[in-house]
Amino acid sequence: MIPVLTSKKASELPVSEVASILQADLQNGLNKCEVSHRRAFHGWNEFDISEDEPLWKKYISQFKNPLIMLLLASAVISVLMHQFDDAVSITVAILIVVTVAFVQEYRSEKSLEELNKLMPPECHCVREGKLEHTLARDLVPGDTVCLSVGDRVPADLRLFEAVDLSIDESSLTGETTPCSKVTAPQPAATNGDLASRSNIAFMGTLVRCGKAKGIVIGTGENSEFGEVFKMMQAEEAPKTPLQKSMDLLGKQLSFYSFGIIGIIMLVGWLLGKDILEMFTISVSLAVAAIPEGLPIVVTVTLALGVMRMVKKRAIVKKLPIVETLGCCNVICSDKTGTLTKNEMTVTHVFTSDGLRAEVTGVGYNPFGEVIVDGDVVHGFYNPSVSRIVEAGCVCNDAVIRNNTLMGKPTEGALIALAMKMGLDGLQQDYIRKAEYPFSSEQKWMAVKCVHRTQQDRPEICFMKGAYEQVIKYCTTYHSKGQTLTLTQQQRDLYQQEKAQMGSAGLRASRLGLYSKTSQSVSGEEIDAMDVQQLSQMVPKVAVFYRASPRHKMKIIKSLQKNGSVVAMTGDGVNDAVALKAADIGVAMGQTGTDVCKEAADMILVDDDFQTIMSAIEEGKGIYNNIKNFVRFQLSTSIAALTLISLATLMNFPNPLNAMQILWINIIMDGPPAQSLGVEPVDKDVIRKPPRNWKDSILTKNLILKILVSSIIIVCGTLFVFWRELRDNVITPRDTTMTFTCFVFFDMFNALSSRSQTKSVFEIGLCSNKMFCYAVLGSIMGQLLVIYFPPLQKVFQTESLSILDLLFLLGLTSSVCIVSEIIKKVERSREKIQKPVSSTSSSFLEV
Repeated sequence: MIPVLTSKKASELPVSEVASILQADLQNGLNKCEVSHRRAFHGWNEFDISEDEPLWKKYISQFKNPLIMLLLASAVISVLMHQFDDAVSITVAILIVVTVAFVQEYRSEKSLEELNKLMPPECHCVREGKLEHTLARDLVPGDTVCLSVGDRVPADLRLFEAVDLSIDESSLTGETTPCSKVTAPQPAATNGDLASRSNIAFMGTLVRCGKAKGIVIGTGENSEFGEVFKMMQAEEAPKTPLQKSMDLLGKQLSFYSFGIIGIIMLVGWLLGKDILEMFTISVSLAVAAIPEGLPIVVTVTLALGVMRMVKKRAIVKKLPIVETLGCCNVICSDKTGTLTKNEMTVTHVFTSDGLRAEVTGVGYNPFGEVIVDGDVVHGFYNPSVSRIVEAGCVCNDAVIRNNTLMGKPTEGALIALAMKMGLDGLQQDYIRKAEYPFSSEQKWMAVKCVHRTQQDRPEICFMKGAYEQVIKYCTTYHSKGQTLTLTQQQRDLYQQEKAQMGSAGLRASRLGLYSKTSQSVSGEEIDAMDVQQLSQMVPKVAVFYRASPRHKMKIIKSLQKNGSVVAMTGDGVNDAVALKAADIGVAMGQTGTDVCKEAADMILVDDDFQTIMSAIEEGKGIYNNIKNFVRFQLSTSIAALTLISLATLMNFPNPLNAMQILWINIIMDGPPAQSLGVEPVDKDVIRKPPRNWKDSILTKNLILKILVSSIIIVCGTLFVFWRELRDNVITPRDTTMTFTCFVFFDMFNALSSRSQTKSVFEIGLCSNKMFCYAVLGSIMGQLLVIYFPPLQKVFQTESLSILDLLFLLGLTSSVCIVSEIIKKVERSREKIQKPVSSTSSSFLEV
């Protein structure tokens, strides 16, 4: 059977030998029978992407979350103990969580599908002696393909004809300069990396100028593009920090639940109570202690974050990803096409008579101005500027159509400059008589022309190229309309200006990524190091250059080995493996390749790097909101369970009846609690260092605050119960006061839980409107329970006086006051200590 040649092997062989191995006819191509035969063996020229899971499987996969599994266990135990109301409420909570997560991720997938709906790639292929226009997926090894300007290379090709061919390989190799292509075989010693294989056109790269013919040597997964794809498929995406934190929280809650069971059984046994009865009570309390509302808050908070990111033109594939950037402390970014647009733009012009012009606008379009001494220059208004623009425009093979360049980036920049001055039509004013094409050896291009209206006059020669080469041919220069002899003094002036402009144009320094103290490391140097050595070196490096997909993945792994949470941004095929290996991969939506978008976790629809800052804000805000909810939920749960446990163990009358406990449970998991998850993002959060992903949600500081709030609630509620129970007979008034006291404590506890660091007055009492509505609704509901006769019968309550309510409000506000005092003390300590953050984000250019 016809073998597949690697690009390295094919580049070393003469074209005739390649054609012989592939049994191909370079001029006439393959016949259709042979094409079918080869396709049956090699398959289509596409990637074997596994089919999407059916929707029901995707839905079931949402149940794999450890916290969800803990809740499922709680529901089963509730059923076994005939506590069907608990079982129903827990099951409803689980269904809400998995449904919201499933729907949001499904919507993100559909958004991505819309983004990726591109026209299928096509190509020109010679078969049976005829040039055919066909789909790229139809190609097989041995096909002859024709390339021209603007074509996307449809498969790996060994070139056998090339006329002034230049190919943009930045999406595969990361090299910004288009690669000039030849047809001669290369010695094995000179073709080690992809960028050096000058007789191979790689799948997915773009023809910038010239034309060529090549023989297909590799299709689909057997191409160099396919090698990257296979590496990406083999790489497992890591768990997000939030998923790790929630896993840990699930284990902690399970541990605490078993602890509650053990302690209550032990105390009951010591008090001489029935062990089976104590086991039943302790299991019930343990199940009740598990916050079934937590997964709902986490899911809804993440879903809202994802929706806010959509408004900012970013698609987030998986819900937990939106929080990951909040603890990211290293961002690795591909430069070409990500930090830079892979375009060239003229920004300054220096004329032969010493005028300096500034050029505004970017890209291959007419939007921008040429300014000299504050005046806008247009047309032939300034001869010194217009003459240099004319030379760059006429001595040029590039074409710009609909803001799209067909040709070399340098030539495109000169055409765009002419467009800004209204001089782009000059190319049509001249008839080209001769051309001396640019080559890497001579480093200049020249054309001989005559003006269409002056064809009887001598030919004019326009030349452009590297300064050192062009100046050799110059003997005179223009100065304010005169032609003067080019002196050595004038040459020195030009050389000085050229050096100054060159240093100002350094791209790593203008982006602010590279300084004199920074280190840079090449791909070859990375090959010489193992992951351990690279891990020690990587914190000192600002820029990695000539980095292949394997190099980029190695860099990501070494950073993760150091304990860093790594984000990777990129747009090309060569970034895909690193995007998948990183904790969060961010792809460019407009310039990014399909493979890149497939590998990424988040896609910037408008390629706006600033969106990442918004994502960092969202991530930090979401995590803070989750912590706020955990604090409220656990402090309230612990308080409620402590009350019931003490009453049960000490044979006290129960301070709350079953319906009142149910109402409190609704408040604990209901609107007031859920509204903490939609607290607006604190604008100061972006100034704080990334959180340590190893830290549990339940930090020592948070546990202390939970316990302080719980103790205040328990003590306050017991005080009210004791105060009302002086006659040792439980009346509806006693339980109503105790019940209302606990509910009001809940409301003030929720208020103080809105922020762990700022006063409620700093963040604004009404800044979270949903919280205001939730608390107002809960208070109105409580008042109905107390004063509405039908509900009085259900909840066994009676009306309270205004003085009773004022007394309860004064007492229950203590939980908020103490919390505010703790925040103030913590802020004062922070001001005194003024710690220097050692976890600030790093930025690497790969």
